Amino acid sequence: MSATLTDDRPADPIADGIESPLARLTPEQLEELGREFDAIHQEVYADLGERDSRYIRSTIKLHRELVLAARALLLGSSRKPLWLAGTASLSLAKILENMEIGHNVMHGQWDWMNDPDINSQSWDWDTASPADAWRHSHNYEHHTFTNIRGKDRDLGYEIMRIDPHQKWHPVYLLQPLYNLLLMGFFEWGVAVHDLDHGAIHSGEKTKVQVLEELKAIGVKARRQIVKDYIAFPALAAFAALAGKRGSLGSSRRAFRSTLTANFTANIVRNVWAYSIIFCGHFPDQTYTFSEEEVADETRGGFYVRQLLGSSNIDGGPLFHLLAGNLSFQVEHHLYPDMPSSRYAEIAPRVRDVCRRYGLPYNTGPLHKQLGTVHRTILRLAFPGGKVRPKPGPYRPEPV
Repeated sequence: MSATLTDDRPADPIADGIESPLARLTPEQLEELGREFDAIHQEVYADLGERDSRYIRSTIKLHRELVLAARALLLGSSRKPLWLAGTASLSLAKILENMEIGHNVMHGQWDWMNDPDINSQSWDWDTASPADAWRHSHNYEHHTFTNIRGKDRDLGYEIMRIDPHQKWHPVYLLQPLYNLLLMGFFEWGVAVHDLDHGAIHSGEKTKVQVLEELKAIGVKARRQIVKDYIAFPALAAFAALAGKRGSLGSSRRAFRSTLTANFTANIVRNVWAYSIIFCGHFPDQTYTFSEEEVADETRGGFYVRQLLGSSNIDGGPLFHLLAGNLSFQVEHHLYPDMPSSRYAEIAPRVRDVCRRYGLPYNTGPLHKQLGTVHRTILRLAFPGGKVRPKPGPYRPEPV
Protein backbone atom coordinates (compact mmCIF):
# COMPACT_ATOMS: atom_id res chain seq x y z
CA MET A 1 0.00 0.00 0.00
CA SER A 2 1.23 3.47 -0.81
CA ALA A 3 2.36 5.58 2.11
CA THR A 4 -0.28 8.20 1.21
CA LEU A 5 -3.01 5.77 2.19
CA THR A 6 -1.88 5.79 5.80
CA ASP A 7 -1.34 9.54 6.05
CA ASP A 8 -2.86 10.44 9.43
CA ARG A 9 -3.10 14.18 8.77
CA PRO A 10 -6.40 14.77 6.95
CA ALA A 11 -7.23 18.07 5.32
CA ASP A 12 -9.99 18.65 7.89
CA PRO A 13 -8.79 17.55 11.34
CA ILE A 14 -11.42 15.81 13.39
CA ALA A 15 -12.75 17.85 16.30
CA ASP A 16 -13.28 14.93 18.66
CA GLY A 17 -13.76 17.08 21.76
CA ILE A 18 -11.76 14.63 23.90
CA GLU A 19 -8.91 16.09 25.87
CA SER A 20 -5.94 13.81 26.48
CA PRO A 21 -5.20 13.26 30.20
CA LEU A 22 -1.63 14.13 29.27
CA ALA A 23 -2.68 17.75 28.75
CA ARG A 24 -4.16 17.98 32.26
CA LEU A 25 -0.92 17.23 34.09
CA THR A 26 1.41 20.06 35.10
CA PRO A 27 5.16 19.91 34.35
CA GLU A 28 5.76 19.36 38.06
CA GLN A 29 3.32 16.42 38.16
CA LEU A 30 4.92 14.87 35.07
CA GLU A 31 8.36 15.17 36.63
CA GLU A 32 7.25 13.52 39.85
CA LEU A 33 5.33 10.82 37.97
CA GLY A 34 8.44 10.07 35.92
CA ARG A 35 10.46 9.61 39.12
CA GLU A 36 7.82 7.24 40.54
CA PHE A 37 7.78 5.07 37.43
CA ASP A 38 11.59 5.07 37.27
CA ALA A 39 11.67 3.92 40.90
CA ILE A 40 9.48 0.90 40.14
CA HIS A 41 11.85 -0.16 37.38
CA GLN A 42 14.92 0.31 39.54
CA GLU A 43 13.46 -1.63 42.47
CA VAL A 44 12.49 -4.60 40.30
CA TYR A 45 15.89 -4.73 38.58
CA ALA A 46 17.65 -4.59 41.96
CA ASP A 47 15.61 -7.63 43.02
CA LEU A 48 16.12 -9.82 39.93
CA GLY A 49 17.75 -13.13 40.71
CA GLU A 50 17.42 -16.89 40.87
CA ARG A 51 13.62 -17.10 40.89
CA ASP A 52 13.49 -15.04 37.71
CA SER A 53 16.10 -17.07 35.83
CA ARG A 54 14.41 -20.25 37.05
CA TYR A 55 11.13 -18.97 35.59
CA ILE A 56 12.39 -18.41 32.05
CA ARG A 57 14.39 -21.65 32.00
CA SER A 58 11.40 -23.66 33.21
CA THR A 59 9.20 -21.96 30.59
CA ILE A 60 11.64 -22.91 27.83
CA LYS A 61 11.74 -26.47 29.22
CA LEU A 62 7.93 -26.63 29.21
CA HIS A 63 7.86 -25.48 25.59
CA ARG A 64 10.28 -28.22 24.55
CA GLU A 65 8.29 -30.87 26.41
CA LEU A 66 5.10 -29.75 24.67
CA VAL A 67 6.83 -29.96 21.29
CA LEU A 68 8.15 -33.46 21.99
CA ALA A 69 4.73 -34.62 23.17
CA ALA A 70 3.06 -33.12 20.10
CA ARG A 71 5.49 -34.69 17.64
CA ALA A 72 5.14 -38.09 19.33
CA LEU A 73 1.34 -37.93 19.30
CA LEU A 74 1.27 -36.82 15.66
CA LEU A 75 3.15 -39.92 14.59
CA GLY A 76 -0.29 -41.49 14.94
CA SER A 77 -2.13 -38.48 13.52
CA SER A 78 -4.33 -40.61 11.26
CA ARG A 79 -6.24 -41.50 14.44
CA LYS A 80 -8.53 -38.64 15.39
CA PRO A 81 -7.88 -38.63 19.19
CA LEU A 82 -4.12 -38.51 18.59
CA TRP A 83 -4.58 -35.81 15.93
CA LEU A 84 -6.59 -33.66 18.33
CA ALA A 85 -4.19 -34.16 21.24
CA GLY A 86 -1.11 -33.60 19.06
CA THR A 87 -2.54 -30.50 17.40
CA ALA A 88 -3.56 -29.00 20.75
CA SER A 89 -0.11 -29.67 22.24
CA LEU A 90 1.68 -28.22 19.22
CA SER A 91 -0.59 -25.15 19.20
CA LEU A 92 0.18 -24.50 22.86
CA ALA A 93 3.90 -24.99 22.24
CA LYS A 94 3.92 -22.52 19.35
CA ILE A 95 1.94 -19.96 21.35
CA LEU A 96 4.27 -20.28 24.33
CA GLU A 97 7.38 -20.03 22.17
CA ASN A 98 6.08 -17.04 20.25
CA MET A 99 4.53 -15.02 23.06
CA GLU A 100 6.17 -15.65 26.43
CA ILE A 101 9.58 -16.77 25.19
CA GLY A 102 10.49 -15.32 21.77
CA HIS A 103 8.87 -11.90 22.05
CA ASN A 104 10.15 -11.28 25.56
CA VAL A 105 13.66 -12.69 25.15
CA MET A 106 14.14 -10.57 22.03
CA HIS A 107 13.03 -7.51 24.01
CA GLY A 108 16.11 -7.98 26.16
CA GLN A 109 14.10 -8.89 29.26
CA TRP A 110 16.55 -11.64 30.17
CA ASP A 111 19.83 -10.09 29.03
CA TRP A 112 20.70 -9.34 32.66
CA MET A 113 21.34 -13.08 33.14
CA ASN A 114 24.35 -12.91 30.78
CA ASP A 115 23.29 -16.25 29.32
CA PRO A 116 24.68 -16.52 25.77
CA ASP A 117 21.65 -18.56 24.65
CA ILE A 118 18.79 -16.69 26.36
CA ASN A 119 19.83 -13.34 24.95
CA SER A 120 18.10 -10.74 22.78
CA GLN A 121 20.91 -10.61 20.21
CA SER A 122 21.29 -14.36 19.73
CA TRP A 123 17.71 -15.62 20.07
CA ASP A 124 15.57 -16.38 17.03
CA TRP A 125 12.00 -17.62 17.04
CA ASP A 126 9.73 -19.97 15.11
CA THR A 127 7.93 -17.28 13.17
CA ALA A 128 8.31 -15.61 9.78
CA SER A 129 9.87 -12.34 10.99
CA PRO A 130 13.69 -12.25 10.92
CA ALA A 131 14.96 -11.31 14.38
CA ASP A 132 16.95 -8.23 13.32
CA ALA A 133 14.11 -6.69 11.30
CA TRP A 134 11.59 -7.32 14.06
CA ARG A 135 13.81 -5.84 16.76
CA HIS A 136 14.13 -2.63 14.74
CA SER A 137 10.47 -2.22 13.77
CA HIS A 138 9.09 -3.33 17.13
CA ASN A 139 11.61 -2.70 19.89
CA TYR A 140 12.82 0.60 18.49
CA GLU A 141 10.13 2.13 16.26
CA HIS A 142 6.96 0.95 17.98
CA HIS A 143 8.12 1.25 21.58
CA THR A 144 9.73 4.64 20.96
CA PHE A 145 6.93 6.24 18.92
CA THR A 146 4.00 4.39 20.48
CA ASN A 147 0.69 5.61 19.01
CA ILE A 148 2.17 8.76 17.49
CA ARG A 149 0.26 9.18 14.26
CA GLY A 150 2.61 9.27 11.30
CA LYS A 151 5.50 7.82 13.33
CA ASP A 152 4.26 4.51 14.78
CA ARG A 153 3.91 2.18 11.81
CA ASP A 154 2.22 -0.41 14.03
CA LEU A 155 -0.93 1.73 14.05
CA GLY A 156 -2.99 -0.45 11.73
CA TYR A 157 0.18 -2.09 10.40
CA GLU A 158 0.10 0.33 7.46
CA ILE A 159 -2.83 -1.47 5.85
CA MET A 160 -5.79 -0.65 8.09
CA ARG A 161 -7.54 2.48 9.26
CA ILE A 162 -7.96 2.00 13.00
CA ASP A 163 -8.08 5.65 14.08
CA PRO A 164 -10.53 8.30 12.78
CA HIS A 165 -7.63 10.75 12.36
CA GLN A 166 -6.31 8.62 9.52
CA LYS A 167 -7.35 9.91 6.12
CA TRP A 168 -9.87 7.61 4.47
CA HIS A 169 -9.16 5.93 1.12
CA PRO A 170 -11.39 3.55 -0.89
CA VAL A 171 -8.94 0.68 -0.35
CA TYR A 172 -10.00 0.63 3.30
CA LEU A 173 -13.40 -0.70 2.20
CA LEU A 174 -11.63 -4.04 1.92
CA GLN A 175 -10.08 -3.98 5.37
CA PRO A 176 -12.69 -6.25 7.02
CA LEU A 177 -11.63 -8.89 4.48
CA TYR A 178 -7.88 -8.50 4.70
CA ASN A 179 -8.20 -8.18 8.47
CA LEU A 180 -9.39 -11.80 8.47
CA LEU A 181 -6.45 -12.80 6.29
CA LEU A 182 -4.07 -10.97 8.61
CA MET A 183 -5.56 -12.79 11.56
CA GLY A 184 -4.93 -16.23 10.09
CA PHE A 185 -1.51 -15.45 8.63
CA PHE A 186 -0.35 -12.89 11.17
CA GLU A 187 3.29 -13.97 11.26
CA TRP A 188 3.62 -13.36 7.51
CA GLY A 189 1.83 -10.02 7.73
CA VAL A 190 4.25 -8.87 10.42
CA ALA A 191 7.24 -10.05 8.37
CA VAL A 192 6.09 -8.06 5.33
CA HIS A 193 5.28 -5.07 7.56
CA ASP A 194 8.84 -5.15 8.95
CA LEU A 195 10.17 -4.48 5.44
CA ASP A 196 8.91 -0.87 5.81
CA HIS A 197 7.37 -0.11 2.42
CA GLY A 198 7.52 3.63 3.10
CA ALA A 199 11.30 3.47 3.44
CA ILE A 200 11.53 1.38 0.26
CA HIS A 201 9.30 3.79 -1.67
CA SER A 202 11.25 6.86 -0.51
CA GLY A 203 14.62 5.27 -1.28
CA GLU A 204 15.69 5.44 2.36
CA LYS A 205 16.18 1.69 2.22
CA THR A 206 18.48 0.52 -0.58
CA LYS A 207 17.78 -2.35 -2.94
CA VAL A 208 20.62 -4.28 -1.34
CA GLN A 209 18.99 -3.92 2.08
CA VAL A 210 15.61 -4.98 0.73
CA LEU A 211 17.09 -8.04 -0.97
CA GLU A 212 18.91 -9.02 2.22
CA GLU A 213 15.71 -8.72 4.25
CA LEU A 214 13.70 -10.66 1.66
CA LYS A 215 16.38 -13.34 1.75
CA ALA A 216 16.09 -13.52 5.54
CA ILE A 217 12.30 -13.92 5.29
CA GLY A 218 12.87 -16.61 2.66
CA VAL A 219 15.17 -18.49 5.03
CA LYS A 220 12.54 -18.38 7.78
CA ALA A 221 9.82 -19.43 5.32
CA ARG A 222 11.87 -22.35 4.01
CA ARG A 223 12.64 -23.50 7.56
CA GLN A 224 8.96 -23.54 8.53
CA ILE A 225 7.82 -25.17 5.29
CA VAL A 226 10.44 -27.93 5.52
CA LYS A 227 9.85 -28.56 9.23
CA ASP A 228 6.05 -28.42 9.39
CA TYR A 229 4.96 -29.41 5.90
CA ILE A 230 7.62 -31.84 4.71
CA ALA A 231 9.89 -33.34 7.39
CA PHE A 232 7.42 -34.16 10.18
CA PRO A 233 4.62 -35.28 7.83
CA ALA A 234 7.19 -37.52 6.08
CA LEU A 235 8.26 -38.94 9.46
CA ALA A 236 4.64 -39.76 10.30
CA ALA A 237 4.20 -41.33 6.86
CA PHE A 238 7.29 -43.49 7.41
CA ALA A 239 6.04 -44.54 10.86
CA ALA A 240 2.67 -45.54 9.37
CA LEU A 241 4.36 -47.50 6.59
CA ALA A 242 6.60 -49.31 9.06
CA GLY A 243 3.68 -50.32 11.28
CA LYS A 244 2.20 -53.79 11.45
CA ARG A 245 -0.57 -52.90 9.02
CA GLY A 246 1.42 -50.38 7.06
CA SER A 247 0.48 -49.62 3.49
CA LEU A 248 0.94 -46.83 0.99
CA GLY A 249 -2.60 -45.71 1.69
CA SER A 250 -2.03 -45.44 5.45
CA SER A 251 1.27 -43.69 4.80
CA ARG A 252 -0.40 -41.06 2.61
CA ARG A 253 -3.13 -40.53 5.19
CA ALA A 254 -0.52 -40.05 7.93
CA PHE A 255 1.36 -37.51 5.79
CA ARG A 256 -1.79 -35.50 5.07
CA SER A 257 -3.14 -35.60 8.62
CA THR A 258 0.20 -34.51 10.13
CA LEU A 259 0.56 -31.71 7.58
CA THR A 260 -2.99 -30.58 8.42
CA ALA A 261 -2.22 -30.70 12.15
CA ASN A 262 0.89 -28.55 11.69
CA PHE A 263 -0.96 -26.06 9.50
CA THR A 264 -3.76 -25.86 12.06
CA ALA A 265 -1.29 -25.24 14.90
CA ASN A 266 0.30 -22.38 12.93
CA ILE A 267 -3.11 -20.82 12.27
CA VAL A 268 -4.10 -21.16 15.95
CA ARG A 269 -0.84 -19.50 17.00
CA ASN A 270 -1.35 -16.67 14.47
CA VAL A 271 -4.97 -15.99 15.50
CA TRP A 272 -4.01 -16.01 19.19
CA ALA A 273 -1.03 -13.67 18.69
CA TYR A 274 -3.15 -11.31 16.55
CA SER A 275 -5.92 -11.22 19.16
CA ILE A 276 -3.63 -10.50 22.11
CA ILE A 277 -1.60 -7.86 20.27
CA PHE A 278 -4.59 -6.07 18.74
CA CYS A 279 -6.40 -6.06 22.10
CA GLY A 280 -3.35 -4.45 23.67
CA HIS A 281 -3.17 -1.61 21.15
CA PHE A 282 -6.40 -0.90 19.29
CA PRO A 283 -9.44 -1.02 21.63
CA ASP A 284 -11.61 2.09 21.93
CA GLN A 285 -9.96 2.93 25.26
CA THR A 286 -6.55 3.79 23.84
CA TYR A 287 -5.38 7.24 22.78
CA THR A 288 -3.33 8.27 19.76
CA PHE A 289 -1.17 11.38 19.57
CA SER A 290 -0.13 13.95 17.01
CA GLU A 291 3.55 14.77 16.58
CA GLU A 292 2.83 18.27 17.92
CA GLU A 293 1.45 16.90 21.19
CA VAL A 294 4.71 15.10 21.99
CA ALA A 295 7.19 17.56 20.48
CA ASP A 296 8.67 18.53 23.88
CA GLU A 297 8.00 15.26 25.66
CA THR A 298 9.60 14.72 29.06
CA ARG A 299 10.37 11.42 30.76
CA GLY A 300 7.08 11.62 32.64
CA GLY A 301 5.25 12.47 29.44
CA PHE A 302 6.76 9.42 27.76
CA TYR A 303 5.43 7.20 30.54
CA VAL A 304 1.95 8.73 30.30
CA ARG A 305 1.87 8.26 26.53
CA GLN A 306 2.80 4.58 26.91
CA LEU A 307 0.10 4.16 29.53
CA LEU A 308 -2.61 5.89 27.50
CA GLY A 309 -1.70 4.09 24.29
CA SER A 310 -1.99 0.58 25.74
CA SER A 311 -4.75 -1.64 27.09
CA ASN A 312 -4.71 -4.70 29.33
CA ILE A 313 -6.76 -7.90 29.21
CA ASP A 314 -8.22 -9.46 32.34
CA GLY A 315 -7.44 -13.10 33.05
CA GLY A 316 -5.86 -15.69 35.31
CA PRO A 317 -2.25 -16.95 35.54
CA LEU A 318 -2.55 -19.49 32.69
CA PHE A 319 -4.13 -16.89 30.40
CA HIS A 320 -1.35 -14.40 31.19
CA LEU A 321 1.31 -17.05 30.51
CA LEU A 322 -0.15 -17.94 27.10
CA ALA A 323 -0.54 -14.23 26.33
CA GLY A 324 3.18 -13.78 26.92
CA ASN A 325 2.06 -11.49 29.75
CA LEU A 326 1.14 -9.01 27.01
CA SER A 327 -2.23 -9.10 28.72
CA PHE A 328 -0.34 -6.61 30.92
CA GLN A 329 0.26 -4.42 27.88
CA VAL A 330 0.24 -1.24 29.99
CA GLU A 331 3.06 -2.55 32.16
CA HIS A 332 4.88 -3.91 29.13
CA HIS A 333 4.86 -0.54 27.40
CA LEU A 334 6.03 1.19 30.54
CA TYR A 335 8.85 -1.33 30.99
CA PRO A 336 9.50 -3.34 27.80
CA ASP A 337 12.87 -4.59 29.13
CA MET A 338 11.45 -5.84 32.45
CA PRO A 339 10.96 -9.63 32.76
CA SER A 340 7.35 -10.33 31.87
CA SER A 341 6.90 -12.51 34.95
CA ARG A 342 7.08 -9.32 37.06
CA TYR A 343 4.22 -7.46 35.36
CA ALA A 344 1.46 -8.93 37.54
CA GLU A 345 3.54 -8.01 40.58
CA ILE A 346 3.93 -4.33 39.66
CA ALA A 347 0.40 -3.85 38.24
CA PRO A 348 -1.08 -2.75 41.61
CA ARG A 349 1.62 -0.08 41.93
CA VAL A 350 0.92 1.16 38.40
CA ARG A 351 -2.80 1.34 39.17
CA ASP A 352 -2.05 3.30 42.32
CA VAL A 353 -0.06 5.86 40.30
CA CYS A 354 -3.02 6.14 37.91
CA ARG A 355 -5.39 6.68 40.84
CA ARG A 356 -3.30 9.43 42.40
CA TYR A 357 -2.65 11.32 39.15
CA GLY A 358 -6.16 10.96 37.74
CA LEU A 359 -5.10 8.72 34.84
CA PRO A 360 -7.09 5.87 33.29
CA TYR A 361 -5.93 2.27 33.64
CA ASN A 362 -7.27 0.50 30.59
CA THR A 363 -8.32 -3.11 31.08
CA GLY A 364 -11.19 -5.47 30.29
CA PRO A 365 -12.04 -9.07 29.39
CA LEU A 366 -10.80 -10.54 26.13
CA HIS A 367 -14.21 -10.71 24.44
CA LYS A 368 -14.90 -7.06 25.19
CA GLN A 369 -11.50 -5.78 24.08
CA LEU A 370 -11.50 -7.86 20.91
CA GLY A 371 -15.08 -6.87 20.15
CA THR A 372 -14.22 -3.16 20.20
CA VAL A 373 -11.21 -3.80 17.95
CA HIS A 374 -13.29 -5.52 15.28
CA ARG A 375 -16.04 -2.92 15.59
CA THR A 376 -13.48 -0.19 14.95
CA ILE A 377 -11.99 -2.02 11.96
CA LEU A 378 -15.46 -2.49 10.45
CA ARG A 379 -16.66 1.08 11.10
CA LEU A 380 -13.50 2.82 9.90
CA ALA A 381 -13.49 0.89 6.65
CA PHE A 382 -16.01 3.55 5.62
CA PRO A 383 -15.56 7.35 5.47
CA GLY A 384 -15.93 9.46 8.59
CA GLY A 385 -16.00 8.08 12.07
CA LYS A 386 -15.52 9.69 15.46
CA VAL A 387 -13.15 9.06 18.31
CA ARG A 388 -14.92 6.78 20.78
CA PRO A 389 -15.47 7.91 24.40
CA LYS A 390 -12.47 7.27 26.65
CA PRO A 391 -12.43 5.92 30.21
CA GLY A 392 -12.16 8.28 33.13
CA PRO A 393 -9.54 8.26 35.88
CA TYR A 394 -8.85 4.89 37.46
CA ARG A 395 -10.96 4.11 40.50
CA PRO A 396 -10.27 0.88 42.43
CA GLU A 397 -13.14 -1.57 42.75
CA PRO A 398 -14.78 -1.40 46.21
CA VAL A 399 -13.77 -4.30 48.42
